[in-house]
Amino acid sequence: MGKPRRRTLLAFASAAFLVSLVAGMGLFQPWRLFTSSSIDEPLTQRPAATSPATSPAGSTPAAAITAPVATAPALPNVLATGPFQSQEHPTSGSASLVQLPDGSHVVRLENLASSDGPDVKVWLSDREAGGDWFKYRSGRFLDLGPVKATHGNQNYAVPPGTDLSGLDTVVLWCDRFSVAFGSAALF
Repeated sequence: MGKPRRRTLLAFASAAFLVSLVAGMGLFQPWRLFTSSSIDEPLTQRPAATSPATSPAGSTPAAAITAPVATAPALPNVLATGPFQSQEHPTSGSASLVQLPDGSHVVRLENLASSDGPDVKVWLSDREAGGDWFKYRSGRFLDLGPVKATHGNQNYAVPPGTDLSGLDTVVLWCDRFSVAFGSAALF
């Protein structure tokens, strides 16, 4: 083999290696093994407390006579909750299905700790938590959107009118590689 042909072959092999490396980096995003993010969303925003009107001693303000008695704001109602269990990646914390005072529902992740990954989403699934993750694709699921952070407390709105019957597992699902990072049975 001549030197020009060897150089051409080496240049072609180098170019193919670089293209494969760039494509692999884009697909697998290995740097995400070393990255994380945190968020701390409150479950609800409580209204600011109001103080009673003050008046000179011995008199009653007119507003106090006609004002209705204030009631405490309604609190969120936790309908079901459960701890995360690891599947493809170490995952801990808990997930809850919560009904807010306005009747809407959210999935709340608390003290979440998981790995970063490409295209990780929060799902409600009808499949049992844990075990083989391939089962989640074949069941009924509701995609609540991309995970907001790898650590912390976060809320995911459930679309109004969603039939939640049977959707009793929260799954951190990597869409790109079809694997579950972790799951939590809601009970």
